[in-house]
Amino acid sequence: MEAVIAVVALFFVLFVVLGAYATVKAVGAAKRGVDRTITQAKRTVEDTTLRARSLAQPGPAGQLADLRLKLRTSMRSTQEALRAGVGEDESLKESLALFEQLSKHGRELDDELRRLEPEPDRAKLAQRLPALRERAERIIESSDSLRWAAHDRARKFAEDDLDTLSAQIDVEAGALRHWTTEPAAVWPEAPKPEPTASTGQTWQDTPEAGGGASRGVESGAGTSRNGESRGGQEPPRPAITPPSARPTYPWQKKHRPESTT
Repeated sequence: MEAVIAVVALFFVLFVVLGAYATVKAVGAAKRGVDRTITQAKRTVEDTTLRARSLAQPGPAGQLADLRLKLRTSMRSTQEALRAGVGEDESLKESLALFEQLSKHGRELDDELRRLEPEPDRAKLAQRLPALRERAERIIESSDSLRWAAHDRARKFAEDDLDTLSAQIDVEAGALRHWTTEPAAVWPEAPKPEPTASTGQTWQDTPEAGGGASRGVESGAGTSRNGESRGGQEPPRPAITPPSARPTYPWQKKHRPESTT
């Protein structure tokens, strides 16, 4: 009984710990979501304010606002492009590390420009503006170079994949249309019988009145002369094999002589 109570208590503590962990994770995710939303809202409001100042305020103040807006837009676009592509292309990790170093200079310049916005001495501000613009342009150029390089790399990979896929589709389409290029089946002609050479077949002449015996003698003499002239070759075989004697079996009845009576 005590063992069952201990097991139940252990499961209860385990469930409490898991519930607390899940609650902390949920609260953390919600807090991160809220912070992300607040950050995006602040960024949108600040960008809108800078755009309005660049259009409404003439002179160095408006130029500072326009410079800040260009710097922030370039850095944010490059950051989003690199973070989106690093999941598919591992080589972008090195580019992302370089961008983090560039972001430090970008944030320092943005803070300096923000501190100079309420500066009342416009003449002093106009003197520092060219150096600040040159510095911002260098950061913006480096940021744009990284972003466009990542875009070009992704586009090149997409084109290579498309070329490979198109080649495979062309091969498959050609295989599906193989009947259009395949020659028509031709049935082979029946073999023609080869002509056989004459073997000198001899046919036995039927005996006729007054000349059968003499033609047989002349045929025999001719055969003997041909045999001597061919150097001992075999005489020609008859074309038709003569019938052989049929075997006689013991159960067959013998022919009885007819009665003379």
